[in-house]
Amino acid sequence: MPNETSLRGAEKNVQDWISLVCGALLFVSPWALGFAGDLTAARTAWVGGIVIGVMAIAALVQFAEWEEWVTLVVGLAVAVSPWVLGFAALHYALAVCVVLGLIVALASVTEIWAVRQSAAIARQ
Repeated sequence: MPNETSLRGAEKNVQDWISLVCGALLFVSPWALGFAGDLTAARTAWVGGIVIGVMAIAALVQFAEWEEWVTLVVGLAVAVSPWVLGFAALHYALAVCVVLGLIVALASVTEIWAVRQSAAIARQ
């Protein structure tokens, strides 16, 4: 597999910054939106925010494609968690998990696609 770092060049991708901001927003959302009392919803937001934030920071420091795949999976897991874990009745928790989870997943998919396109072009 080609070295993904060389494919991105020196610039830091905007998708990693989007994921970092979404991770931070997800982490503070239980307090900001008032659902910290529901431990299932709050823990989902806290853990999801931490994992997304750590993966975004790792990708900003030293990019590897697997970090984007982890971020994609976590983003999708956060997006479906209100129904899987049973807190879909908490409207703020539902909205923040679905919206931020899908934004993170979309950012990861676009970055994976960009890296793979760069690799395909480099092989030609």
